Amino acid sequence: MGKNKALLLPKVERKLQIVGGQIKLARLRRGWTAQEIAEKAAVGRSTVTQIEKGSPSVSMGMYLAVLNALGLSDDILLLAKDDVMGRTFQDLNLKTPRRVKKNGSK
Repeated sequence: MGKNKALLLPKVERKLQIVGGQIKLARLRRGWTAQEIAEKAAVGRSTVTQIEKGSPSVSMGMYLAVLNALGLSDDILLLAKDDVMGRTFQDLNLKTPRRVKKNGSK
């Protein structure tokens, strides 16, 4: 039984590859080998290689471990920071479905 592979649109897959490339550049700027960053992040060297290729099969936790080893863990907080679409929905005051209480009470 093989691992499940995330199915991504080509546009999204390309963005993940860009992130991997940026992580690789950060490592190279520090003058570290893939083995050194793997040891600092407590992951395997092959995991670092897959992250640097932007592999969707590597968990977010592993990406974060490598970012943390590079001193870039706060960068993860930038994801979805400016939720333009969500703010637009909020501004339009769209009604959200009400939750139904258990036991038929209202």
